[in-house]
Amino acid sequence: MDKSGIFVGATVGSITVLVIFSALFIMSAESDETAIQMQDEINEIKTQMQDEINENKTQMQDEINEINNIILTKSKTLSLIEIFEKSEPGVVRVNIQRNQTENETGGVGSGFVFDKQGHIITNAHVVKDATKTIVTFLDGRSYNAEIVGVDEYTDIGVIKVNADLKLLNPLSLGDSSNLQVGEPITAIGNPFGLSGSMTSGIISQMGRLLPSDSGFQIPDVIQTDAAINPGNSGGPLLNMRGEIVGINTAIQSTTGEFTGVGFAIPSQTVAKIVPTLISDGEYKHPWIGISGTDIDLEMADVMGLENTLGFLIITVIEDSPASDGGLIGSNKMIEVEGREYSVGGDVIMSVDGIDVRKISDILIHLQRGKAVGDEMVLEVLRDGRTTNVTILLQERPNQ
Repeated sequence: MDKSGIFVGATVGSITVLVIFSALFIMSAESDETAIQMQDEINEIKTQMQDEINENKTQMQDEINEINNIILTKSKTLSLIEIFEKSEPGVVRVNIQRNQTENETGGVGSGFVFDKQGHIITNAHVVKDATKTIVTFLDGRSYNAEIVGVDEYTDIGVIKVNADLKLLNPLSLGDSSNLQVGEPITAIGNPFGLSGSMTSGIISQMGRLLPSDSGFQIPDVIQTDAAINPGNSGGPLLNMRGEIVGINTAIQSTTGEFTGVGFAIPSQTVAKIVPTLISDGEYKHPWIGISGTDIDLEMADVMGLENTLGFLIITVIEDSPASDGGLIGSNKMIEVEGREYSVGGDVIMSVDGIDVRKISDILIHLQRGKAVGDEMVLEVLRDGRTTNVTILLQERPNQ
C-alpha cells in the first residue's frame, strides 16, 4: 500500500479518536454540571422542606401553648380572698328613691360594672319605679344614674353612670351552663346596706322556676345556699375563678331574711338580654300561649300514659302561637276518687327534639335558644298518637 495512504488513514483515525474522546469529555462535563445542578436543587428543596417543618413545629407549639394557657386560666381556682380583691372594685351600691308613700321611701341594692361605657347591671326590681338612682363605688364616690332598660321577665335592669374611667372596672362574665350542683360559689353585695359584704356556698340546683311580679315565671334560675339578704339583690354570684355566673335576685323565706335558699339569674341569660336592653331599652320575649300542668303519677294512670313525662295543655289562649298552630287544650273533666282531672288536651312530649319532663324544660328552651319570629316544633301526644306541630313564636304580651 502507498505510504501516503497509510499516513492519511492514520491521520483520519487519530482525528476520529480525538473527536470521540472530546465528545466523551464534553458529555462527561455536561453530565457533571447537570448532576451538580440537580443536587443543588435537591438541597434547596430539602432546605425549604426543613424550613416549613420548623415553621409548622413552631406554629403548632404556639397553638399548644395558647391552649394550655387557656386551660390554665380557666382551671385556675382562686381563694375567696383573691376573688374578693379581684371583684370588689367592680361591685357597686345602688340607692334608689321613689315617690314617698307611707310604706315606701326608697331602698338599697347592689350592682356590678358591665363595661367601660358606664353600664351597671342590677335587678329590675331594685330600680323599678325609681325617681332617682344613685350609684356608689368602692372609694365612696357617688354618681346619679339613668335607667337604660329593664326586663321584669328576667329581673334584669341596666343603669348608666357618667363616672371617672378609673372607677369603671368591668367584671368578667362566666358561662353558667357549665355550673354543676355542689360547685362552690360566692356572692358579693350590700346586705342590709352593709357595703362590700361577701358570703359563700355552693350551687344547690339549676333550672329552677322563680315567680315574678310580671305574672310569668323566670326560668333557668340558679339555686344556692350562699347567704343572700335584702340589699344583695343585683350583686354578682361568682365562681371560684372570679367570673360572674349569676345575678343575686331573691330568697325563699317567710321572714324576709335568708333561710338557706337563694336564687340568681344565670349569666347565660345576662349575656343574651343585656346587650338588647342597652341598645333598645327592652327585650321582646317569645311566647307560646298555653297553660297546663305537668304529668304526675295519678294523671298518668287516668290518661293511660306509660310514664309521668310531658306537659298537659289545659288552656290554649286565643290568637296565640299555640292557637294559630292548632294545639288543643283539655275539653273535659274526669273525677277519680274525689279528685278532678282535666283530660283530652295535647301532651307536649318534646320541643325541637328536646325531651319535655315538665314545663320548666319548655321555658328554659324558650329562654336559651329562641327569639320572637322563630319556629318551634312540638311533638305532642294526641288521642294516643304522636304528631308534630310547628308554631311561629310571637312576642309575649304585657299581661
